[in-house]
Amino acid sequence: MYTKEIIVKKSDLDFNNHVNNVKYLEWLVDIAGEHFYSKGYDIDFMKTNKFTWVTKYHYVEYKKPAFLGDKLTIITWIEKFKKLSGIRKYEIRKNNEIIILAESEWVYIDLNKNKPSKIPEFIIKSF
Repeated sequence: MYTKEIIVKKSDLDFNNHVNNVKYLEWLVDIAGEHFYSKGYDIDFMKTNKFTWVTKYHYVEYKKPAFLGDKLTIITWIEKFKKLSGIRKYEIRKNNEIIILAESEWVYIDLNKNKPSKIPEFIIKSF
């Protein structure tokens, strides 16, 4: 699991004065990258080894809103790997209560072939 805490800023809000749904998705994508990079696979590593990840889908269930000044905990983990992709789960919590549940499928792309490819074993073992 990988965890990060954030404080909701004014720029995160929509016209209803709660966190914009697009902002939640941005946070999920950001934490997925941070989790991957924390294992030593930064952008330079990906460029050198000619691979990237693309999203097949995002599923987000909005349970409760968050507001200006709220302290949120974002948690992510890899639920499972398939041959060409990984299923990543997320939770966003406020006061230890889940306000967002989410899931994404990330597809491994070999940039030499410019198509989905089998995920290398060293990446799977890292998680």
